[in-house]
Amino acid sequence: MFKRYELHNHTDQSDARITCAQLLEHMVKDNVDCFAITDHNTISGHRIIRELIEKTHAPIQCAYGMEYTTYYGHIVCPVLEEYVPWDSIDRRRPEKLFAACKEKGAVTGVAHPFSYGDPFARGCRFEMDIRDFGPVDYIEIVNNSQPMAPLNQMAIDWWEELVLKGERLAACAGMDLHNLTDMSMKYATYARGQAGGDAVEELKWAIARQETWVSRGMLAVWEKENGKVVFHLEDMHKPGFVYPDRYILTLRGKGGVKEYDISAGALSIEEAELEDIVIPKLYAGTAEPGSLICAAPAIRRG
Repeated sequence: MFKRYELHNHTDQSDARITCAQLLEHMVKDNVDCFAITDHNTISGHRIIRELIEKTHAPIQCAYGMEYTTYYGHIVCPVLEEYVPWDSIDRRRPEKLFAACKEKGAVTGVAHPFSYGDPFARGCRFEMDIRDFGPVDYIEIVNNSQPMAPLNQMAIDWWEELVLKGERLAACAGMDLHNLTDMSMKYATYARGQAGGDAVEELKWAIARQETWVSRGMLAVWEKENGKVVFHLEDMHKPGFVYPDRYILTLRGKGGVKEYDISAGALSIEEAELEDIVIPKLYAGTAEPGSLICAAPAIRRG
């Protein structure tokens, strides 16, 4: 089975207009399996959310994290249960903070890397110089508070370029909630899990292996079978998802992009026909940025 994650959310413990209780209720109502609390530079909401879940027996799990909010960009850690000081952050060597968080068991990601930044939102654009992506777990390729074109598309392109160069980076999405926004047709993060399993540990496992999907509600899932890569569509029944009449699958490699019609729900391709690394994406009708439904984990030959 697959589980839905909402990995970027704020409360009135930092700068949002919603309480911890409202955030919890909002996630439960939208059938989220696991959500993160990632307030800016504080973990004060962790205790509140834990007590609420215990008191209400809410049918949901929470990843307790934080968003480092600096003048040079934001680092989102959906799993960060122990506060890691960041007063010595180095714009030229941000890897030190990523690594310090990783040592405490955190999951680390670059948030909304191409936000408008100055003069509209100082510090929101990621302007740190990462030279070693080793301690970086993922790129937030879609931030639902940002427009797809050009900002999210730039983040998707950056992630793809890094992956095609050989970097091991997962892709994730975030609502970046600051109020009770409708989540219909917004992108969420999906990962495999077990019924009754620990969703946070399953998330950590998936991100470490770059096996996450970013989707509005339909996944392009692939498996290797007898020298072939077999794709199928899997419906996540996400509230508000609008089903298109036609699905297009693209595979991007260093040599370019190939398109396939997968409206029948399944597709099989000889692995030998693929480049060493290709990135699958699913679209509604046409392969244009605004029609993107899902970005899937990269396929590596061998």
